[in-house]
Parts: sequence; C-alpha cells; structure tokens
Amino acid sequence: MSSIKSIAIVGLGYVGLPIALLASKKGYVVFGVDNDQKKIKSLSEKKSYIGDISDKDIVNTKAIFTDDASIVKKADAVIICVPTPVSPEKIPDLGPVIGATSAVAPHITKGTLVVIESTVNPGVCDEVVTPLLEKLSGMKVGTDIYLAHCPERINPGDPKWDVSNINRVVGANSKPELDMAVALYESIIDANIKPMGSLKEAEAVKIVENSFRNINIAFVNELAMSFHKLGINLENVIDGAATKPFAFMAHRPGCGVGGHCIPVDPYYLIEYAHDHGFEHEFLRLASNINESMPRFTVDLLIESLNKINMPLKDTKVALLGLSYKANVGDGRESPAKVIKDLLTEAGADLTIYDPYFIDKSTVKSLDKALSAVDAILVATGHDEFKKIDHKLLNKHGVRVVIDGRNIYRSTKDAMIKSGVIYQGIGV
Repeated sequence: MSSIKSIAIVGLGYVGLPIALLASKKGYVVFGVDNDQKKIKSLSEKKSYIGDISDKDIVNTKAIFTDDASIVKKADAVIICVPTPVSPEKIPDLGPVIGATSAVAPHITKGTLVVIESTVNPGVCDEVVTPLLEKLSGMKVGTDIYLAHCPERINPGDPKWDVSNINRVVGANSKPELDMAVALYESIIDANIKPMGSLKEAEAVKIVENSFRNINIAFVNELAMSFHKLGINLENVIDGAATKPFAFMAHRPGCGVGGHCIPVDPYYLIEYAHDHGFEHEFLRLASNINESMPRFTVDLLIESLNKINMPLKDTKVALLGLSYKANVGDGRESPAKVIKDLLTEAGADLTIYDPYFIDKSTVKSLDKALSAVDAILVATGHDEFKKIDHKLLNKHGVRVVIDGRNIYRSTKDAMIKSGVIYQGIGV
C-alpha cells in the first residue's frame, strides 16, 4: 500500500471532484482529469460548479486539475468516475466509460491500480474495461496492472452523509488486487470498506441498491394513484405502517424520480439480463410506474382546474422547481422537465421558478412566480417553497395547488379552508 502516493481522478463531476478533494486532503498527490474545458477553467479560477463544494474548498486543495489524460502516467492509482447514462430509449450508454478507459490506458505504467467508480452493470469490468486496458496499455490485468471496482456512493445535498463517511464496497478478481484497492479506500474514507468476491459482485451491489429504491418508490406511487381514487391519505397510512419496528421501510410518493441513479441504474441490469436470456419484468414495471408519475401529476392539475371550470389551456400556471431533489442545483433526469413539457404541450401559460436554476427560470423570485397565476405545481421540495401558506396564496389569488412533493401536508387543511383547491400525491 505504501507504494501508492499519487492518484489520478478521471471525471470531475458530482462524484469525481469530491473524491479528488478528499484524497488530496488525506495527503495524496492528486491529478484531476476532465475533458470538459468549462470545468477545468472553473477549477483554475478556484470556482466550484457543484453545490456541495465551496469555492474555498477549491482554493485550499493541492490537487492539480487538467484536461490532459497523459498525466495519469505520474499516478500510482487511477480512479474513473465518469457518468453512465441511458439513451432516450433506456439503453445503457457505456460511451463515457469506454472513452475514459481508452484515454488513460496508453499512459498507465506497470503496477498501476485502476478503479472504476462509475455505476455499471455486472460484467462491464470483465468484458469491456479489461480488454480495453490490455489492448491499449500492452499489459496484462492482474499481473502487470490491477483492476478493481468501487461503485460510487454519494448523496447530493445531504449534510450528514458525504463521500467521506459513507460505507463502500470493493471488488476485484484476485486477492492482491482486492487488498490493494481496499487499503487505498480505507486510507481515504472514514467508513467501512467491504470486500466483495469479484468484480461482478461489486458491480451488482450498486444496481441492486438503486433497483430496491426504484421498486419501493414505484410501490408507493402506485398506491398513491390507487388511494387517490379510494379517498385514503397515503402519507398517513405510511406513517402508521412505519410504527412497526421491523420488516417495513418507509418510502414516499411523488411526482416522479430523478437523479443519476434511481431512474437509470435498473436499466443497466434489465438490458444486461435481457442480453443473457432473462427478462426482468418486475424491474421494468417499477420503472414504468415511476415514469408515469409526471403525467399523473399533470392530470391532477387538470382535475383540480375542472372543479372551478377552468381548462389547462391558456391557464396561468407556475411550475415550482426544476431540480430532481430538494435544495440542490441538479437537474439530471428530473421529472420536472417532463412535467414542464407536458404543461407546454397542453397550452398552459407557464411561469417557471427554481432558485437553483435562475438561468432556466422565467422569473427571478418566488413572489414573481406567484403573481398573477391561477395555479401552482410544486415539482421540487425546496425549502423556499415550504414558506408558501394560505395567506400568501390568497394574497396572490392562487386558486389551485398541486403538491408534487407533499410538502404542505401539515398546512393543507388551512389552504383548503381558505378556499384553495389542494391536491398532493396520494394526499
């Protein structure tokens, strides 16, 4: 382990940049590599482009940032943290992983440890990464160079859990490779590092984690659609079920799932299993249910407007939130985008406001967003939006509230009593 003194982090996004800063803080010589010129320019100017990282963090780091992949020849370990998206047809796109591996492979030296942090389906490290490394480096994986997989775990916007303290798993195909990778992560991260039996096992862990969440969210989202018809408050039912001290884990309904994990990762397993002769019907159904929630939410708006004899077409509607998650400026796979498109297609007179996406908002403040609109649809549960109450709604003449994140559960009765038509997801 003492031979690893320097690390190259390839991909400086939500995963790569935090791990680069952390490794540097732990005493490693760190080279951060990204082919995005805007990111490198921002880092050279000591400016952060990620909400959880301050400009001060960039100023204080000793990490070196560059777009030149050949710098990895100076590193004892290379950690690849590029995104793994899916196409609009939900087909996994391994292009970034292939591109990053191809860029660094010719420059790595004998004895280098390569770690894939990008979320990939089981088999990618064996069937895609290993052949590329061997072909382009001219060396043998497991003998001349070493390969491990440590799937990223990060929770944007979480003040408690960050890259430094979340437990991780590491997999490799030989004990020397596994021991080397486990020791590296134990020296960087202040949490448990669990060794897995193979690369494939480690790859499967992340897919299972997010498929589990996807399935359980789909379950409560389907209940939300059912309970809306049945007149049952689902959130209260979930609170009741959560009093059981075992065998139940509360998940919450909403207008859709977003981010780079839950709506994406299940498709990596679905497609990989399909190619090997198995159909994950349950996973596919869960994804379909979650992807239907933006349409269900817009239908709730139409239903509520009908109660006051208003069509959606030409009605002034404020869409509050573009982020996929509360209090972060991250729009990846956000259901708000789908809701925005549906409202636009329906001919709504749309106002958009998100304090984390001012450049994509049509107004610059919440007050402006509420002014002269008939309805609001909350797609993101930002703290700023939680300040809205019946007095503010009445002041601006807002008649309908569609609460896509159920952030007004405790105040909805006051809204309804004041004459506002309120509808949450299953509430």
